[in-house]
Amino acid sequence: MAPAPKPKSCPSCGGKNTAEAKRCASCGGPLDELKPASSTERSKERHYRQEGFSLLWLAISLGVQAVLTGAVLVALPRVITALDFEGYYGMTVTIPVWFVGGLLVGLISPGKTFIEPVVATFMIAVPTAIFLALTQTVRSMPWFMYGIMSAIGVLFTLVGSYTGERIQLGPPPKPTA
Repeated sequence: MAPAPKPKSCPSCGGKNTAEAKRCASCGGPLDELKPASSTERSKERHYRQEGFSLLWLAISLGVQAVLTGAVLVALPRVITALDFEGYYGMTVTIPVWFVGGLLVGLISPGKTFIEPVVATFMIAVPTAIFLALTQTVRSMPWFMYGIMSAIGVLFTLVGSYTGERIQLGPPPKPTA
């Protein structure tokens, strides 16, 4: 009598399946042995992945975001007196400014450094929100809205810095057949 076929374990969920099954009965994942990725496949996967955190690029990002934010919120209204970015107008203006700052850092930074502008923007967003909340007169909004709009600005910075990195790195490599 032939021995009973050995059941297969799913590499995804660990579920037990019959020997002739092609897909897992629990999760639906393929039961074929996974091939180890070649070095070219691994390099393609890592092409757009951040590989570390650079304090130098955090400092550069902090400088870029501070200069852009200060230029728009403080210097520009002094030059053009018709502009008055207070309260929600100020927060509304900072969101695209932070996007542009993230985009600039993403374009000029060597390698993959799209997290540093996000951290820098968070560090700039807190004092910016406090400044705008304390100086609001007519165009006021509740404190929690400054937090929400700051979070939106940080998110836009992430999108901007990632977009800058993608533009800098060029299109992804073509798949090999």
